[in-house]
Amino acid sequence: MFEILEKKVLSPNEKLMKIKAPLIARKAQAGQFIILRIDEQGERIPLTIADFDREEGTITIIFLEVGKSTKQLGRLEVGDSLLNLAGPLGMPSEVKKYGTIVLIGGGVGIAPLYPIVRAMKAAGNYVISILGAKSKDLIILEEEISEYSDEFYITTDDGSKGSKGFVSDLLDQLIQRRNKKIDLVMAIGPVIMMKVVSDLTKKYSIKTLVSLNPIMVDGTGMCGGCRVSIGGKTKFACVDGPEFDGHLVDYQNLMLRNQRFVGHEKDACKLLEEKA
Repeated sequence: MFEILEKKVLSPNEKLMKIKAPLIARKAQAGQFIILRIDEQGERIPLTIADFDREEGTITIIFLEVGKSTKQLGRLEVGDSLLNLAGPLGMPSEVKKYGTIVLIGGGVGIAPLYPIVRAMKAAGNYVISILGAKSKDLIILEEEISEYSDEFYITTDDGSKGSKGFVSDLLDQLIQRRNKKIDLVMAIGPVIMMKVVSDLTKKYSIKTLVSLNPIMVDGTGMCGGCRVSIGGKTKFACVDGPEFDGHLVDYQNLMLRNQRFVGHEKDACKLLEEKA
């Protein structure tokens, strides 16, 4: 049922897949995610919906090959099918007219930013988009996101494209030089990037949202694996999120929890390569 209709290699380890999933496409909204399972022996992994087409009945996912399951997923080709696909899951982004908003995507976090940029622009906001990556080869969806942005910027760690430096550096410059108030900042990407952005905007009292992707199993709030600490209270990213107030997130706790199975993942990747 969940046939892969299109596959693109966006960067050496980053791939895009368009999948036939009419029921999910019918209900999907910006900010939501799916959980997929490749085969009977596969684990359940969460991936944000990067795009959806209700008429075509398809959803698009973009993923970075970092663990066994994503490496295995990356080996599938057009015509192959996934065993399970559950979704749409999570709370959708709160799309409304805020005013002037800055939407930031770092690395693979650029993918889930796209439908949010599109929806926020359609809601009448003045949209400033910032995409960041280590190098120009890792910048994705540049044309798609710039199309719906009133201002569009790129930063790279090595200076190979756009401004040299981090998204937070550029954001600080924009905040300081703008005469017009920034009403909302949203950041999606590596935990440390979201933390730095949130620390910066807190100084300026700018409302900030971040999209969290902790270790997740069932995606329905039953297992508790995705619990995060928000303002000292326990929340489940799968049902209460994935978007939360960036100024209230316990990033230290999140980073520690996300490191729990690094050793196991390395062992699983090694076994996968040996079987290849």
